[in-house]
Order: sequence, then structure tokens, then C-alpha cells
Amino acid sequence: MEENKKLFTLIPKVDELLEEDNISKLLDIMPRKLVVDSIREEMDLIREDIKNNILNEDTIHQRIKSLPKLIVKRANNKNSYRLKRVINGTGVVIHTNIGRSLIHKDIMDNVVEIATNYSNLEYDLEEGVRGSRYSHLEDIVVEITGGEAAMVVNNNAAAVLLVLSTLAKDRDVIVSRGELIEIGGSFRIPDVMEQSGATLVSVGTTNKTHIWDYENAINEETAALLKVHTSNYRILGFTSSVSSEELYVLKQKYNIPLIEDLGSGVLIDLSKYGLEYEPTVQDSIKNGVDVVTFSGDKLLGGPQAGIIVGKKEYIEAMKKNPLTRAFRIDKFTISALEATLRLYLDEEKAIEKIPTLNMLTMGIDILENKANMLYNLLMERITQEDLIIDIVDSYSEVGGGSLPLERIPTKCISLRFEVSSITEFEKHLRKLDVPIITRVYKDTIYIDLRTVKEEEFYLVVDGISCALKELGGVH
Repeated sequence: MEENKKLFTLIPKVDELLEEDNISKLLDIMPRKLVVDSIREEMDLIREDIKNNILNEDTIHQRIKSLPKLIVKRANNKNSYRLKRVINGTGVVIHTNIGRSLIHKDIMDNVVEIATNYSNLEYDLEEGVRGSRYSHLEDIVVEITGGEAAMVVNNNAAAVLLVLSTLAKDRDVIVSRGELIEIGGSFRIPDVMEQSGATLVSVGTTNKTHIWDYENAINEETAALLKVHTSNYRILGFTSSVSSEELYVLKQKYNIPLIEDLGSGVLIDLSKYGLEYEPTVQDSIKNGVDVVTFSGDKLLGGPQAGIIVGKKEYIEAMKKNPLTRAFRIDKFTISALEATLRLYLDEEKAIEKIPTLNMLTMGIDILENKANMLYNLLMERITQEDLIIDIVDSYSEVGGGSLPLERIPTKCISLRFEVSSITEFEKHLRKLDVPIITRVYKDTIYIDLRTVKEEEFYLVVDGISCALKELGGVH
């Protein structure tokens, strides 16, 4: 006990540590409280280790010597943003957990211009009076999709809720049982419908629904027919469903609106680029759907938003719904989405400049070149003998609840150890200043080149080098 008391006296005072060069420099770039808290927390860890007899007279001096470095690291961690950039090595292009669709830098120039200056967000420059924020996007959405009118809210779940609340509150909406899907975060179509005030009338079975299932359910309380694109799963085998073209016949016969939730908004036929066909918004409009909802991110490749397009009378009614204010988008989303949609006026430019589309359509020759570049950089820098680095064939995924069966051939860098733990190494990659998120399968890490940009290669090499050091590797 006496020895422990002596060890406690060796711990430096807060003021002394604040005078250390590396620590004093922190005061110029972050709040003093944050630095002081970091000092005290590191000192508390030393006191705890002394109490538990982890530190003794031989080891405490080395721990105290390393205190400035530990304090700087802790302070930097405290001062870093919680939402931070990561490198996506998973090969999942629209990865819901790590940010979904990327925005091109040229598009962000427009966002910065709007965000750092005043704008005509709700001001009519022609008339000099208050305007509507929805006017900035309506014309271009209509031009691209062929709908009569359009509006944009903060996400697609809000879009569906707003449509049902406006067109079907306190009345019935007919939907196939096979389309009662659950989307991200356990949000389900029946729950969204309940919140809207509409009454769900499910027809058919999970795997088979026929046109007569819908027609038999129609009565005087029917407000709309709803078709939901099951974009995040597929039922294979003994199945049948009713297309929007078939439902159009019922819509005309009984004079009730036809609504379609496409989930992912596709504005280009991706089958031209070797991917599975996904129904486009334009197809739905041509098929006579009255109101179509879809996401602004996901396959469209823009910011998070819910886009509603269709008959003018229904869109105008939605704009007057009190829920619209709760679901409205801000100036950042408007500027990013407008710039993204403008690219769709030229399909080649859209494929080139919208990162999601560019990654999904990237050829295997480009991926092979990228793999060779990163492999050579790694072989020049990494010399740890038990780390085996290879280029391997694999498959990427679309992600974002889109094209769930699509497997896109790709090239990966694989990393595996003969001795060290791949699990611990992967953890160190996630703890980097710019974390590297990878796939792990059978004691091997895979870095998919489809979702790693060339300008990130040096970050990947530096990150792997740092993670090896943390793991105890020798370079």
C-alpha cells in the first residue's frame, strides 16, 4: 500500500502536462475543456492501474513518458466528427450503412454556392413575391419522367405516407400480400399505411396474386390501388403478380387512382449496361400510373429524397396537405438533386458523372487496371512476411434494396495472414482516421475495387500500414 501511495505522487499535475509542447499546441485548435478532460481521463486510467497493481515502480515511468502521446490521441478522437468519411471496400455500391449514393464533386459545387449564400429558396424572382420551394425541381422531374406534375419530400417513406394520406385517408387501399414489404430500419408498408389513415386491404397470397383478386376487393370504400415494387427481395419459383399495365384496366373501369411505389428511382434502362432490367419511372408513367413515388438516392444517385410524380390534380392536393411541411426538403437537398437531375438530360453524362451509375457500369478491364495499381502500391510499401496479398475475382452488389439478385463481376485485393489474426487486423482498419470498411470471408479480407476510388489508393496503403503497426507488424 505504501508503494502504491508513492506511485500516485509520480503522476504529473494537469498544469504541467498543459505546458508540454504537443499538448499546448492542441489548445490552439480545440476547446481547452476537451484537452483538460483528455488529460484527466488518461491520468484516471493510470490511477486505476496503480490500484489494480498493473503498474509498479518499474513500469510507471514508461507510462508517464508516453502520457503526452496518449493525451494527444485521446483529444484528437474527442475532437473528431462523429459522422466521418470512410473508404468503402465492400463492393456494395449503394451501401445503406455507410452513406448510400455518392455525390459528384461538380454537384457539390452547386450545393456550396447555395449553402454559403442567400438564395431564392421561396422567392419568385419574376414576380418579386413569395414563391414555392417545390418549383425548383418540378419542371425538370416532369421533363425527365413524362409526368404532369411533381413534388419532392425528404424520403420515399414520407412520399408514400403523403400520397396515401392525401388520396386515401379513412378509406381502403388495395395491395397484394406479396408486396407488403419491410424497408430499412424495420419500417413496413402496412405501418406506413396505418399512419397515413388509410385502411389496408391485402389480396392474393405471398407468392401469387391475380387481377381478379384486386377486382373482387373493389367496393365503394376503395380509394386507390397500390402497387409496391419489391426491390429489396425476390420470390422465385411458383409465382405470379399483376403488372401496372394490367392494373390500369381496373383503374379505368372503376375510376380509382393507381399508385406505384418504385422504391429505387431508376431513370435509365440499366439492362443496356449488362445489369438486370429494373422498371423505370418513365415506364410507370407510360403504363398509366397516376402517382409514382421513388427515392432520390439509391439507384438515381442523388441525395436522400422522396420524389412524387404523376397527375397534376393529385400533386396539387398533396402540396396542400399539412404533412407536406413536416416532410419538406431543405435548400441543400434541392440544390444537390437539381444538379443530379440535370445530368440525366444527357444519358452519357449521367453514366460518367453520377458515381452510383459509374460504379455499377464500370467494366472489368477498368477494375483490373485499378486492382493492379493498388496491388503494386501495396507490394512497394508492405513488407510483412506473413501477410499474403493477392488480386482475386469476386462479385459486387448493387445494395440499397435494389436488384437483390444482381451479382456484378469485379476484382478485389485479398489480404490474409499466415500467423496473425485477420479479425484483429480488420478492427484496426475500422479504427483508422479514415476507416476502411471491407468484406471478411474465411479468414480473408477483400477490398473490392468497384467501390474504391483511385484517389483513395494512398489512403488505403497508409491505412493498411498503420493497421499492421497497431497489430504489431514489422515494416
